[in-house]
Amino acid sequence: MINRDLREMYADELEAFEIWLKDAGYTRYTLRSYMGDVSEFLESLEGKQLEKVKKLHVLSYLSRARERGVSDATRNRKHAAINCFYKALIELEVLEGNPAAGIKKSKTEKNRAPVFLDESGLQRFLDAVDGKYRIRNLAIFLLMGYMGLRVGEVHALDCKDFNADRRTLNVFGKGRKWRALPVPEVVAELLNQSLAERLAPWRTKEEAMFISQKGQRLSIRTIQQIAAETFERFQKELPPNQRLAYSSHKLRHTFATMMLRRGADLRTVQELLGHSSIQTTTVYTHVTSREKEEAMGMLEVKLPEFADVQGLKR
Repeated sequence: MINRDLREMYADELEAFEIWLKDAGYTRYTLRSYMGDVSEFLESLEGKQLEKVKKLHVLSYLSRARERGVSDATRNRKHAAINCFYKALIELEVLEGNPAAGIKKSKTEKNRAPVFLDESGLQRFLDAVDGKYRIRNLAIFLLMGYMGLRVGEVHALDCKDFNADRRTLNVFGKGRKWRALPVPEVVAELLNQSLAERLAPWRTKEEAMFISQKGQRLSIRTIQQIAAETFERFQKELPPNQRLAYSSHKLRHTFATMMLRRGADLRTVQELLGHSSIQTTTVYTHVTSREKEEAMGMLEVKLPEFADVQGLKR
């Protein structure tokens, strides 16, 4: 974490950036991540004035992050945070140049198939949901596994976003875009039950759909932790070396895969997932090894007659 002296040195810029992020409508999760990344970057400058920071300083910071073992995706997020920081200060007329502009993103693996559950696996995962807040947690996982919501979108849901009569859900997603989703009947029934059993919030004006035991909006980290614990129970019968690295986001992958396998067109799935580009959606068009084997089994391979080394006709 940035030390006190450096925090005081960059106090005005950090405050301006935080105000800009809030005004731009970034989620609390993104705001916290970006503020943390920028603070770490400022720490690396060792007191250098922002006006004198060059592209080399930004690249050096990102390279050191890679050397520490952060993933390509995390490295790209740190770059995005710094770029956003300078864009904000330019808009607010605090600075004039952006040394983070023009730096290329790290290439991430594009062709690796996402980890997902098949439909029977998803059912067994839901069977593994238990505990005092089982109905609430089931509702959360149904929204992710059968409607494709991101964990941040579930976190941001308010009670008013669900129209029980029309069975629709308004979702505030990436890029500050709203999308209206039809809610399957079974999901709607459990969502109604979850709202009926909703915990009393600590603040009377709290509109969050999902409330923690402390009476606050259920945090992204808590949702991820509940999912991790459920996946652990889901795989407890398997040997450790056969357990997969499931996470809450894998439920969204599962939804996308199920939709495409049931014949939904790519454009429709893109809209349901809230992807800005259809290229992002195409990653879910992967097929399983079983399907590959079945497809290859349709071929009738014919060879010309010839004799092998033992004189046998083939």
